[in-house]
Amino acid sequence: MDDPFLELSAATARYTHGAPRAFSFGDDGRLLWFLRSTGPTDACDGLWALDTATGAETLLADPRALSPEGSTGPGELPLAERRLRERTRLVAAGIGSFALSGDGRRAAFALRGRLYEVAYPDAGGAGGPQEVPAVGPAWDPRPNADGSRTAYVADDALYVTPGGRVSPDDGARWGVAEFVAAEELGRSRGHWWSPDGVTLLAARVDESALRRRWFTDPEHPELPAEDFAYPEAGGPHADVALWVLRPDGGRVRLDWDAVAHPYVSDAGWESAEEILLTVQDRLQREVLLLGADPVTGRTRELSRTTHPLWVDPLPGTPGRLPDGRMLTAADTPGGTARALAVDGRLLTGDGLQVRRVAGFHRDRLLIEVGGQDPAGQRVLLIDPATGEVTPVADGPGVHSVQASAGVLLLTSADADGIRRTVRAPDGRECTPGDLSEPLPYRVVPVLERVTEHGLPTALVLPRGHVPGTRLPVLVDGYGGPCAQDVSAEPHRWQHRQWWADQGFAVVTVDNRGTAHVSPAHTHAVHGGFSRVVLDDQVAALRALGARHRDLDLTRVGIRGWSFGGYLSALAVLRRPDVFHAAAAGAAPTDFRHYDTAYTERYLGLPRERPEAYARDSLIADAPGLRRPLLLITGLADDNVHPSHTLRLSRALTDAGRPHRLLALPGVTHMTPGGTREKVMTQELAFFRAELRR
Repeated sequence: MDDPFLELSAATARYTHGAPRAFSFGDDGRLLWFLRSTGPTDACDGLWALDTATGAETLLADPRALSPEGSTGPGELPLAERRLRERTRLVAAGIGSFALSGDGRRAAFALRGRLYEVAYPDAGGAGGPQEVPAVGPAWDPRPNADGSRTAYVADDALYVTPGGRVSPDDGARWGVAEFVAAEELGRSRGHWWSPDGVTLLAARVDESALRRRWFTDPEHPELPAEDFAYPEAGGPHADVALWVLRPDGGRVRLDWDAVAHPYVSDAGWESAEEILLTVQDRLQREVLLLGADPVTGRTRELSRTTHPLWVDPLPGTPGRLPDGRMLTAADTPGGTARALAVDGRLLTGDGLQVRRVAGFHRDRLLIEVGGQDPAGQRVLLIDPATGEVTPVADGPGVHSVQASAGVLLLTSADADGIRRTVRAPDGRECTPGDLSEPLPYRVVPVLERVTEHGLPTALVLPRGHVPGTRLPVLVDGYGGPCAQDVSAEPHRWQHRQWWADQGFAVVTVDNRGTAHVSPAHTHAVHGGFSRVVLDDQVAALRALGARHRDLDLTRVGIRGWSFGGYLSALAVLRRPDVFHAAAAGAAPTDFRHYDTAYTERYLGLPRERPEAYARDSLIADAPGLRRPLLLITGLADDNVHPSHTLRLSRALTDAGRPHRLLALPGVTHMTPGGTREKVMTQELAFFRAELRR
């Protein structure tokens, strides 16, 4: 690369190295634990704690001191941990994650398969992190209530130290989250300690019925192939059960109708006498909150949330309020707003788009909401009895929150950057140190709602653009279900400003199907992606062209990754009259080969809706290609397998249609290590050549 912006973006992991992350409150809000590296070009995260009363930070675990090779990158992580990092989009080196004891004064973490524990200095620890004997390579360690024992996973078995293996050797995977739980359902863990720190709740995952997917590294033909179980749409899914594992070796299986509700999206101990779990049916039209007796395994239904299309996840729900009432997600009449309901009665109305329930604070619910402008987000308190709302953070930008024992961590993001504030109950404030590179650009995109659907759009022009100068257009976005591009969060506009400065008008559109506009907006893609998504992109582009005459709609390129890659290929295949060149990265070209939970949620089962899958597949469109198309795939992508791109390339080749293929050995779906920036230079050369007059 010979571009200062891209070089810095690659060196700083897109301006994230040195920023604190993975916050977790401990010791009743007195401590705020987090991970952070030493600066903007340091990829190696250490474990820190901040005293919320004084603002003092303490480095508790330096991975370089524990494992010098751990500072160079993820390296030879346990395979299961490496795959989980893909699911959770974690690219940092050093300490990737940690878990706190029940009292929040001790932490456990894994580093390159070795297990460590560390206590805050005044918690009576041995002074610094201590390696704990473990069967290796170990990952996902979780200490019990007082930190006296730690559960962890090794070779798909669940262990406790001190102690030993606690899961049976029955051929299943124990203590882990299966692929769809971690990738699609928001659950990345598979074992939980009881409040007394004696008994474990563990997931048992049987993947024997699943199809296998394989990877080989063409750069290293001497190495054997890797394989993993993948739940392909219409096929079998993992058999997931929850078991209570007692210290005396006794086991009790939690009993619910797992045939009707096979997905476990959440679980945990409510008390020593009750476990709460959230289960869903295969098409995710029913979400049940169940209470389970850990002694007998019997369950009872506490709440049921239903939707004729699918229940859109709302983090923090379903749940139980302190007074025993049930908190669930709901839609207002007509699908105009995402709302909360208490015992089935709406608590919020059309004026709020509820996005997350962050917990309780001062006897009220702490929630994150959108409003008339989907690009922003506020933090509010709401009285669950009256619905009375009190602002906590409601200025321009995107605000989010974590809370514990009256202490708040508020994060605010806007064009000027990201600010984090810890606010104590007495009003005192302190700030976790942020050592990341300041964002190079202050980007204020032109935000507009267009078409009869009120689609959110953003336009970024070159800095110093002279009105009256016609610009080729680059559509840059994702467009996929339940995601959002048009937001006031500043990181997402840095690369788009770079693209604009290369001489493009950069357009981003949140078509129907994307998140945070309204339930009706989100649910519009049920039964098929291609028509709604592409129609909205075309309509929005034309509406913006009519408003902004400098947009040259005779020269329109489109780029994207994952669903955005699908959208890009779809655009030039089906609307070559509008889109004149496309770069399609990691595109799922045929959803019959994508995962169960994501695909079936929107398209249904392939055997029941074959026409929907055929309509959304790109393979049959190959003979009609008449615009330049650059296909990009990472050959180690276990999310959108490279076979998606290769199938389309083969179909294009068989049809005699010229196209370009950029295959990236060893690259995963996340394109880490500067790969994204290197690919951008390839894309820039492509678009400059194809969109020249």
